Amino acid sequence: MTDYTTKVADIAVEAGEILAIGDVPADFLPDKTINGKEHFAVPGFVNAHTHASMTLLRSFGDDMELMDWLNNRIWPTEAKMVEKDIRIGGELALLEMIKSGTTAYSDMYGPFLESVADSTIKAGIRGVLARGPVGMFPGSRKILEDNLKLYENYNGAGNGLIKVMMGVHAPYTCPPDFCKYARELAGKHSIPIHIHMSETKAEIKQMQEQYGKRPFKYAEELGLFDFPAVAAHCVWLDDEDISIMKKHNVSPVHNPGSNMKLASGISPVPRLLKEGINVALGTDGASSNNNLDMLEEVRLAAMLHKVNELDPLAVPAKEALKLGTENGAKALQLGKVGKLAPGYKADIVLYNMNRPEWCPRHDLVSLLVYSASSSSADTVLCNGKVIMEKGEVLTLDEERILHEAQKVAMDLVNR
Repeated sequence: MTDYTTKVADIAVEAGEILAIGDVPADFLPDKTINGKEHFAVPGFVNAHTHASMTLLRSFGDDMELMDWLNNRIWPTEAKMVEKDIRIGGELALLEMIKSGTTAYSDMYGPFLESVADSTIKAGIRGVLARGPVGMFPGSRKILEDNLKLYENYNGAGNGLIKVMMGVHAPYTCPPDFCKYARELAGKHSIPIHIHMSETKAEIKQMQEQYGKRPFKYAEELGLFDFPAVAAHCVWLDDEDISIMKKHNVSPVHNPGSNMKLASGISPVPRLLKEGINVALGTDGASSNNNLDMLEEVRLAAMLHKVNELDPLAVPAKEALKLGTENGAKALQLGKVGKLAPGYKADIVLYNMNRPEWCPRHDLVSLLVYSASSSSADTVLCNGKVIMEKGEVLTLDEERILHEAQKVAMDLVNR
């Protein structure tokens, strides 16, 4: 468990890493000093599953069932997207994530993810990118090949800010031959897999009727867990599914906001944690959530399982915060990210506590999870670089992005 600072302490940052907390070396000479008085320092959030450019479809298809939403609103509109849509939608997502305290995210989308990678480097946060090909659609194999090229050209770009995974949409949309090809291409560089798993009862039924097995068994037999895997949603699980996750060290990504809104169900997170499985958190896309606010997801993770289990201890505040930081970094294989400790990357968010919802200050972690809003995120550092200060994002043009995103989104849905 991460030990969060609950007392006054200096944090020294050098060469993108945390040098010291509390006892700063006497000979340390900082290039910049940030006054953190009345602020709470925590690790930057890690959004382990989202679809960044779906920001353009926020509020476009609400209050619908998942397959109706996908087949009749989302997929037909996404098919019309061009490079500008992906780029501007990605910039809007980056802006929203930084302003709400996120310093790393995992995106499954495309095409034109090269533009999103370039925007992510400019924004100064960590991006783990993957295409999300639907294997039953024409041209899906070419998308896998493009994903491999993305890995070869961008993995490690931006001084390590960019990582690339191999995306496979989901077992119920990806036939066996497609999955085998994805595994073959991923094997060229042992590329981690990003996949949607067991989100709805309907897809479980479809898989059993079509293949005689559940999604996790299907994916395992096709080799999709031969490499580290991030599995989004993981709502409808049985004992064998959980056994497969443990066997292959699959990291499930809990998306409580999206799963609640789409009425998909509730992932058995308390059990997964008891089984020693690394559960991360994600927002999913802004068209199903409808925001990219990781603090809200942390709160939902803490609250949802209490009422579902009828147990106020099901997911305590500190555990929920860990899901959104340290566990996400582990799932995405980001190395020393997600904790405030010497030797870890200086991905730090300072929350302004000089606000009514932060008073009185009995327990700062509890206040952050249960009381604060992401609007109290004041200063954001990623890799030791200040990318937001006093609420102003320094690496992106907020006014331009908001103007262009509105214009591009309206054009997209009216094509």
